[in-house]
Amino acid sequence: MQFSLGDAGRYSARLWRRVRRHPLARIGPGLITGVADDDPGGIATYSQAGARFGFELLWTMPFAYPLMAAVQTVCATIGRVTGKGLAANIRSQFPPGVLYFTVALLVIANTLNIAADVAAMGEVGALITGYDRHWMTALFVVVSILLQVFLPYHRYVNFLKWLTLSLLAYAGVLFTVEVPWRQVLVSSFWPRFELTPDSAAMVVGILGTTISPYLFFWQASQEVEDLRRRVDVRPLLEAPAQAAHELRRIRWDTWSGMFYSNLTAWFVMLATAVTLHAAGITEINTAAEAAGALRPLAGDFAFLLFACGIIGVGLIGVPVLAGAAAYATAEAFGWSWGLEKSVSEAPAFYAVIAGSVLIGLGAQYLPIPPLKALFWSAVVNGVVAVPLMVVILLLAARKTVMGAFVASRGMLCLGWLATAIMATAAGVMLATLLG
Repeated sequence: MQFSLGDAGRYSARLWRRVRRHPLARIGPGLITGVADDDPGGIATYSQAGARFGFELLWTMPFAYPLMAAVQTVCATIGRVTGKGLAANIRSQFPPGVLYFTVALLVIANTLNIAADVAAMGEVGALITGYDRHWMTALFVVVSILLQVFLPYHRYVNFLKWLTLSLLAYAGVLFTVEVPWRQVLVSSFWPRFELTPDSAAMVVGILGTTISPYLFFWQASQEVEDLRRRVDVRPLLEAPAQAAHELRRIRWDTWSGMFYSNLTAWFVMLATAVTLHAAGITEINTAAEAAGALRPLAGDFAFLLFACGIIGVGLIGVPVLAGAAAYATAEAFGWSWGLEKSVSEAPAFYAVIAGSVLIGLGAQYLPIPPLKALFWSAVVNGVVAVPLMVVILLLAARKTVMGAFVASRGMLCLGWLATAIMATAAGVMLATLLG
């Protein structure tokens, strides 16, 4: 039986139609945003927590989940209601200094994060293939830029959604080792840990990694991207009849996406606690070190799962970091923007994406240890998050912005609680630095 090129084309078309109809293809921005939070830098932080403190900090994920989900739900709702991203809404409601200050800090923090993420991906690629880590880093950077610049948004976003399955690798690691589940569950929901400068700093790092400014901008702008792509929907200010369905979708999408994100972070902490911490390995500086240290303890399969997970989330995290910086910058200066647009239609938008990733690549050749890059990105994220969360919550409560769709009292309470906790965390972080 012969198989012609025409048969191959028809088979590919049928396969693509099935992919588009798959339930995963209909999931919104919440899932991608949640997975992007578990970027290689985040994996490194969670690995440090598990290796250094064992089960003691597992409680931070159930604690952070509702706070993170509430803030992200508010951001998504602002984008869906107004048809504009966060930077455009800030521009219309606050003095220019507020806008440019927050966007500048966001771009700096994102570039530092990108540098740490592509370095981790390159190191893991080198561990798997044996090739030079700089060449592997360059390969991942080129792939990331090409996907964002030349692949239309409606196809690119489906590619990102399928990549979210890479997070299951961290759950897979737990099947290769013995886990004391009773002790794990107690530590997760009944925290008992000694408050020391080290544990306090780690809690601050976990919160700063989990509730990150770039996620705010990305998810709001992704709602706007979806609005532009779909001919049957409009901003809720213009089409209030669509509100019940769309707001329900946002809540389900965001809370499930953040749950997936926090559950994965919990898996990473647990996997490193039952392997590295149990073996007395308490110092992990990068996600690649965590993957490499797993090999002699849990075997090649666990190492490969952990390593592939780092590359998979990196291929999501880097585009989200670069995209969030581009969304914010383009809206701040009134440029044309959107991943659905071509390079000729939005040249400055794509220049920010390519520039931030290339700067991250160039940082690999500077004498900056990866741990310091991660540390400073966490510092900037923690500082930027607080005033930005204040601005977001003020926007969400204004009828001049949201009309009849101002955020609910419960959502605002969770948001302000998250802001207060992040402010305390940033204060502890700055006090540690100045001390």
